[in-house]
Amino acid sequence: MHVQLNPLGSMDLLSQLEVDHLKQNTQQEAFRLFRNCCLAVLNVGSHTDSSAEIYEQFSDFAVNLISRERGIKIELFNPPQSAFVDGKIIKGIHEHLFAVLRDILFYHSRLQSSKNWLDLNNSAHITHTVFDILRNARVIDASNEPNMIVCWGGHSINEVEYKYTKEVGYELGLRGMDICTGCGPGAMKGPMKGATIGHNKQRISSGRYLGLTEPSIIAAEPPNPIVNELVILPDIEKRLEAFVRVAHGIIIFPGGAGTAEELLYLLGIMLNEENQQQTLPIILTGPKQSEAYFGEIASFIENTLGSKALKLIEIIIDDAPAVARKLKLAATEVRHYRKSVGDAYHFNWTLQIEPDFQQPFIPNHQNMAALDLHLNQDSATLAANLRRAFSGIVAGNVKDEGIKAIRQHGPFQISGEPKLMQMMDTLLQAFVDQGRMKLPGSKYEPCYKVVR
Repeated sequence: MHVQLNPLGSMDLLSQLEVDHLKQNTQQEAFRLFRNCCLAVLNVGSHTDSSAEIYEQFSDFAVNLISRERGIKIELFNPPQSAFVDGKIIKGIHEHLFAVLRDILFYHSRLQSSKNWLDLNNSAHITHTVFDILRNARVIDASNEPNMIVCWGGHSINEVEYKYTKEVGYELGLRGMDICTGCGPGAMKGPMKGATIGHNKQRISSGRYLGLTEPSIIAAEPPNPIVNELVILPDIEKRLEAFVRVAHGIIIFPGGAGTAEELLYLLGIMLNEENQQQTLPIILTGPKQSEAYFGEIASFIENTLGSKALKLIEIIIDDAPAVARKLKLAATEVRHYRKSVGDAYHFNWTLQIEPDFQQPFIPNHQNMAALDLHLNQDSATLAANLRRAFSGIVAGNVKDEGIKAIRQHGPFQISGEPKLMQMMDTLLQAFVDQGRMKLPGSKYEPCYKVVR
């Protein structure tokens, strides 16, 4: 199949100079990312969470950019048939393809043009970059009251847990709250699906379903069909920062290594003394059958980061209306706090994020083996190092470069203080036993080895 697509969204108004800049990127590494992300978007609904498997299956897929006076066209060769209905591309997928163009190639063009003043080793410049990407995607609305609830959780959850995520989303939708997730399946899709029904019942036609992803994971977790605003951040650290900057409340559903990574990132930031006055509710919730899971998570947090970290979260079991009521009430408190300190409602500028949580971690064998994992360090630093360890496990499980590294060199070696290694091993084994590391039906071969 050979298809040409007209521009949609913010890419329908480009000058010829901007088009030329985009075309120049077609010979660079950015274009490989663009091609892979386009394939991921076209492959929505796939039943695999392996990036490598998708790239191998559609090795003959190609993409090209065509300059036109009215903008730029995307040309597709041999795209997945599932993206089309009666020979026409699904409109949501069409929109997402131009979101990929906007965020991958346009961002790299922007980066080149600002390299004389933009320093990505500078914390303030990194935050600016996150804001600039979100602003360019037109997902920051300064006129909105605080109502964006970020939902984290696993792509591999059971049917009872998935149904519960929809119930929570439904209750949030009834209360006019918008949803932001990692945009994939499972706990990333359920809240959005539930919220659409709640919004429709309240005749809310402007419901927002914001999906934040990054190039190395988008193929394993392609945007679900409900996402109506898609943003692709350059790496996991900027993606995580985008989540916490736009959030007015955060829900964490059951999940595996990726969810643990997100929780550790969040707690590490909130443990910073400069963030003690921040108003950002964090609720861990799931159905009754997930109660033991949250007990394991709470125990791990208390035994590693301490009781102070445990006090930052609230666990609510099997009560979707209670979760929604708390977050609706908290949104008012968030508004009052932001107003009192002069911060923006739409982007939390006053949240202090240290470089340990901003600098990209490359999950290779050398870096994983070199992680400083011992209990005798301040809790925020420990959270940052633990976050990196779980990030590496995610890479080895589902990301193309991580899967290739494991094939070539064997499992990542994770070593450190024996007591901490015992706790990590126990938690990770629980994730494996509960089927949280891979999609149901997939045999899981650990990409890591905990060395005690």
